[in-house]
Amino acid sequence: MKSFKLAVRSLLRTPFVTGVAVLSLALGIGANAAIYSLMDALLLRSLPVSQPERLVNIAVPGPNPGSQSCGAAGGCDEVLSYPMLHDLIDLETPSVAGVAGHVPFGVNLAYDGRTTSGVGSQVTGSYFPVLGVRPALGRLFGPEDDTEIGGHFVAVLGHDYWQNELGGDPGVLNRSIVINGTSLTVVGVADAGFRGTVLGATPDVYVPMTMRGTLQTWFDGWEDRRWYWAYAFARLAPGATMELAEQEISAYYNGIIREIEAPLQGSMTEATMEQFRNKQIVLAEGFRGQSNTHGEVETPLRLLMGITALVLIIACANIANLLLARGAARSTEIAVRGSLGATRGDLLRQLMLESLVLATASGAAGLAFGWVTIQMLTRFIPPEVLQGLSVGLNPSVLGFTAVVAIGTGLLFGLYPALHATRTDLATLIRAGSGKDSGARSASRFRSALVTAQIALSVALLVSAGLFARSLVNVSSVDLGQDTEQVVQFTIAPSLNGYSNEESRALFDQAEEQIAAIAGVTGVATSMVPVLAGSSWGNDVSVEGYAWEPGVEANSRYNAVGPGFFSMMGIPLVAGREFTRADALDNAPVAVINETFARTFGLDPRTAVGKRMARGTGTDVELDIEIVGVVADAKYSDVKDEVPPVFNLARLQEEGMVELNYYVRVGTDTELVIPEIRNRMAALDPNLPLEDLRMLDDQIRETVVLDRFIGSLSASFAILATLLAAVGLYGVLSFTVARRTREIGIRMALGAGGGSVRGLVLRQVLVMTVGGVAVGLVAAWFLAGLAESLLYGVEGTDPVVFGLTPLLIAGVAFVAGYLPARRASRVDPMVALRYE
Repeated sequence: MKSFKLAVRSLLRTPFVTGVAVLSLALGIGANAAIYSLMDALLLRSLPVSQPERLVNIAVPGPNPGSQSCGAAGGCDEVLSYPMLHDLIDLETPSVAGVAGHVPFGVNLAYDGRTTSGVGSQVTGSYFPVLGVRPALGRLFGPEDDTEIGGHFVAVLGHDYWQNELGGDPGVLNRSIVINGTSLTVVGVADAGFRGTVLGATPDVYVPMTMRGTLQTWFDGWEDRRWYWAYAFARLAPGATMELAEQEISAYYNGIIREIEAPLQGSMTEATMEQFRNKQIVLAEGFRGQSNTHGEVETPLRLLMGITALVLIIACANIANLLLARGAARSTEIAVRGSLGATRGDLLRQLMLESLVLATASGAAGLAFGWVTIQMLTRFIPPEVLQGLSVGLNPSVLGFTAVVAIGTGLLFGLYPALHATRTDLATLIRAGSGKDSGARSASRFRSALVTAQIALSVALLVSAGLFARSLVNVSSVDLGQDTEQVVQFTIAPSLNGYSNEESRALFDQAEEQIAAIAGVTGVATSMVPVLAGSSWGNDVSVEGYAWEPGVEANSRYNAVGPGFFSMMGIPLVAGREFTRADALDNAPVAVINETFARTFGLDPRTAVGKRMARGTGTDVELDIEIVGVVADAKYSDVKDEVPPVFNLARLQEEGMVELNYYVRVGTDTELVIPEIRNRMAALDPNLPLEDLRMLDDQIRETVVLDRFIGSLSASFAILATLLAAVGLYGVLSFTVARRTREIGIRMALGAGGGSVRGLVLRQVLVMTVGGVAVGLVAAWFLAGLAESLLYGVEGTDPVVFGLTPLLIAGVAFVAGYLPARRASRVDPMVALRYE
């Protein structure tokens, strides 16, 4: 305790130096704590289930001919057909304790007169047993709830839905809840903390997978082995390894592929068939569940973690330099203590304790800065991704911060302490008198630290410049359509039990009502939402296009209402767009984009009148007439190339589950949005409106990752550069102070102010050139890691690599000029008396 008090008093003797040190280190520690908090929530956190480390996700890399329905839970290589899923569930092998399946789906929930929209999860009877989840109330599903297609009218509520919407009412058991128009009996509530197995898709309700066709009336794929839509995971048996389980499951799976599924495939080249017959199961760690988000954020978060680590290293270099300067100023004190009997070990312990006190104070301040940073970071991330996640200063983040703080204390404190306690007492006393620095090694070390800071700053500024250019490119992409002043929303009447005919009538009524609102200048409808990441596709046959097995014949697809293209500002190249005459009882028609025409051997200017069809093969009838060609417009993602797209008339499509509305507004949108709610409530007060907002807001969400990385990398690079500038300024100021006598002698012998300034600035030049050279090499390596995240800019962009050294040189010159200017104004007489 005595040593601790002495350490605190020693730090408080120099409050300015201590304050600068704490602030610099707190910024570095806080930045690392904030990014780690996101990594913990999105990448590292395990599911709250029994032994999550024994869970493995199942993937089935292609070819997967047929239809794929994949979404937030994973890619199209991770979905199985329903028959194959149950084949795997029935598998008995020593290495696997159980297999389960699930798939998220949209739900409209009605309970006790309240209707909400949300997310549900269709699960197999093995889902909860394989996970080892316990109920908070009632019971969960078991194998007995998964035996009869369409025969299990039971539901388990998500704990969050039960608490937030139903007030945690225990009386909910055995009562009815209406899901997508079908009444099911509530048999239980999932355990608190369990939010499903898909990150960002917390289920409000779980239902047996066998009820899929009842709750989604368009589904009829129970026996179809060419329709892939269900996600699966397994639990390893005690003592089993993932490699062994993969071998055993693959052997069983491949037997089914060869004996049952290969004969079901249609036209396929020999090479493709050979690939299909040799397909294997691939297992991956499943401790954190299944989600596309994991793959999307892993590289950016690891990159940002590396960037913040570099910022922290720069801060540590600053503190090391400050402690070296402080040690030099305390050399007489340390020498006197040594002469009075203190051993080097005693002095080292005291100085290291001071470093740890400094690091602890910085860590505490870093937590405050980290909390503020976390609040800012979460604003970048769509709410649905963070749904149910605790992103903040939880015990894991606190532990990480403590380790970082102690580690940095040891890192920046060790060399200054060793240097300050060197055993030559006479040299220490002379150094304290200002007559002999006795510290050429310390001077070289300080210069090396500043050079390293400059190098790291160059690397960070280059990466920030690349991401900034990428963000500018993304923000200025030509979308091929006019999205300004457009309000969007979605309705799904079939989820409220509407029949196909009732849904069609409601879609038309809604369009008429919205068009009648004052200030609305146009209304358009679309099956696939505009630039929302959704993508529907079909193989197609086109008149004059020679198709054969192995030839690419896939196109993206949409169904849009009359006047869609003119309302959305997509130019017509040839022909016409859809009208109300393109109804269900008339011949089917299509409007294609220019890329579709070129892909399938058509001239966009003369494609009108050609015929096409959905599907491939010699027996396909070309039953759809192309009546129009429109200019290319972005389809599902701002950064993707425009794919071939064929659009069908929405009025000619049956069985649409949901419809997206786009409303162009000529007045204040704040007045129109409430009126949209009122008009839709008048049509059906129990029908939820989803995603009612400006279209531009939704589009910005699709590039949230670019804005997130660009903003953070720029912020951290600026912080690193400022810290490096502070470090350079500090080293030069200390150098000038220690060389005051030398400078005075030089000036007394006739050296001018310019000569003295040049003496200091030459030191700046050496450190800057060395730092820039090393930094550019590091930047090249860092850019290679980040190149996959860039859009429209190469990782070796000459503009960024050329401007960054100039920026660093300017900052270094400013940081070095002030000490140089002060050195040139030294009074020789004062300097010669300097002690």
